[in-house]
Amino acid sequence: MDLLTKGLPGPSGARNAAPRLAIVLAALALGACGGGASTATSGPDPLASCDPADASTVAECGSVIVSFTDADGDFLNYTVDVVSLTLETANGRVVETLPRETRINFTDYVDLTELVTVATVPPATYVAGTISLNYSNAEVFVAAGDSSKEAVVTDATGAPLQQAELRIRLSNRDQLTVRRGLPSLLQLDFDLAASHLVDIVPTPATAAAEPFIVAEVTPVDEKTMRVRGPLLEVDETAGVYVVALRPFHHRDGHFGRMAVQTTDDTEFEVNGEAFFGAEGLRALAALGSGTPTVAGGTLNVADREFMAEIVLAGSSVPGSGHDAVVGNVIARDGDILKVRGATIIPHDRRAHFHDDVLVQLGPDTKVFRDGDRQSDLGIGAISVGQRVTIRGSGPDAMPAVTDASSPQILFDATAGAVRMHVTHLSGIVNTVVPGQVDISLQAIDRRRADIFDFTGTGMSAEYDAEPANYEIATGNLALADFSAGKPIAIRGFPEAFGVAPPDFTGRTVIDFSDVRSALGVGWGLDGTTAPFLRMGADGLVLDNQNSAIDVRHYIKQGTVLIDLQSLDSDTTIVPPDAGRTLFVIKTADSLRQYSDFADFVDDLTASLDGATSARSMFARGLYDADSNVFTAFKFGVYLLEP
Repeated sequence: MDLLTKGLPGPSGARNAAPRLAIVLAALALGACGGGASTATSGPDPLASCDPADASTVAECGSVIVSFTDADGDFLNYTVDVVSLTLETANGRVVETLPRETRINFTDYVDLTELVTVATVPPATYVAGTISLNYSNAEVFVAAGDSSKEAVVTDATGAPLQQAELRIRLSNRDQLTVRRGLPSLLQLDFDLAASHLVDIVPTPATAAAEPFIVAEVTPVDEKTMRVRGPLLEVDETAGVYVVALRPFHHRDGHFGRMAVQTTDDTEFEVNGEAFFGAEGLRALAALGSGTPTVAGGTLNVADREFMAEIVLAGSSVPGSGHDAVVGNVIARDGDILKVRGATIIPHDRRAHFHDDVLVQLGPDTKVFRDGDRQSDLGIGAISVGQRVTIRGSGPDAMPAVTDASSPQILFDATAGAVRMHVTHLSGIVNTVVPGQVDISLQAIDRRRADIFDFTGTGMSAEYDAEPANYEIATGNLALADFSAGKPIAIRGFPEAFGVAPPDFTGRTVIDFSDVRSALGVGWGLDGTTAPFLRMGADGLVLDNQNSAIDVRHYIKQGTVLIDLQSLDSDTTIVPPDAGRTLFVIKTADSLRQYSDFADFVDDLTASLDGATSARSMFARGLYDADSNVFTAFKFGVYLLEP
């Protein structure tokens, strides 16, 4: 699990679709742990007997945990200020869930969700929500070939976007009910892929925004969660500690309280020392109240518990007393690492993006690896491709603002530490033998394989890793479903520098057919009145050759792009047989949501009346290339009404 990781289809040409952003609001009754400030801004609600601002009535309130997550895509950095996040009851009562404006880089959250605030709210049925974003100081970068390029987010007229307010209304079947002492769950999904059209040709690039946001009472997607904040208290007997939530890299403010459960297998790194289980909790307790912490783990909705798998505390928290850099090693020359796609976290300023950072290692640099009980692996363990968080000292002239194109920064980690995170590979199988699979490597953590310089990775030059035949040790992992030519995704760690082959040790091997895929189609500014050849409760048949289709006509399966217009048949989109689903119809001033596919199709059929056009659509789910069938767990269509 990567505590500090980053990451809809489109070609790598002039115009690419952007990534999806999800905004998750999980409402849990936390009793005495409910904390974050909340304000009722309109009339009384018949279900609400609490006033969050009145301490004498807090016991009658409920709690809402607000968290953010993101999805894979072409944005390298998407940092904006979230000004407000409100919930609204059926009779118009509005409740603010954020105690203060917060700055967020959404691309930090590809593989995880960050808990942002625990807000105390009146018990009620909430039917809508609004998020307000401030773009005046936005920092946005997109992928342009092998490098990054600054982008400006624009409105429909092409003018730079300053403010955006996104409103969502829940379906009648899936409204959020918050009761005293009982939990609720709501996830808002702000889909950047459906909300932006990116043009990388101009300088700066442009990302034309047309917000698309949906809500889920029961989220379709689940991810690792992260909880940050200063320590409040530790209960060693119960194996629990409590933090004052302080999300992202904020250095002050109080966003509520959150309890973190630990087990004997929970990994701790406290002030640069490794512990497990109860020993780690004792080390945390010894540091006392106010100690910075960050934990990664899972939220068990049934038991209402956040369970930590990894906990960092004290100086082990990036940006706590030391500067930090997060990214992937793309080259190594002796004790110098070149880190690409870097987020810089100064100890005294806000975090920002810088594409390349050079890092100096030394014999005193400590090295840790997620899930490894060895306390210090040595700097030889760090090889090309590895995703890392590095703590140390930036130069005195460490840039205070984002400038990805400025000269490379030299970062001193000779007296610091490196934490190695699980690294994600994707490629095409060449050969399979017991205990090993050799692949044609396409990407490492969504970065194209050809940007990585594997010089020095092998025992000698002739054994250096080669992307065309990248050797992966798989141990006892099942490989029966893989054969030559089949796409594959693998999670694990690159072999130590200068030790290959093998080039990589896999912990998890994933068939692309089991990887969530994305489908995206656009029909231009005017849209099309006939996007589908057939519509029914059993599925939709997409017209892959519709003359109105623009540059967006791809399925993205892992890192593989499939051109819909190159397929021999039209693609069928069907609902899953079981599991959580969400289907959406968006117009200029409304958003209609369905959990039942037949209801969604009835509305879509009635809406496409010959005068109304479909401008774009997106889907998330599983794609079967043999049958050309896309099973959609999420599916949205944007309609242009006359």
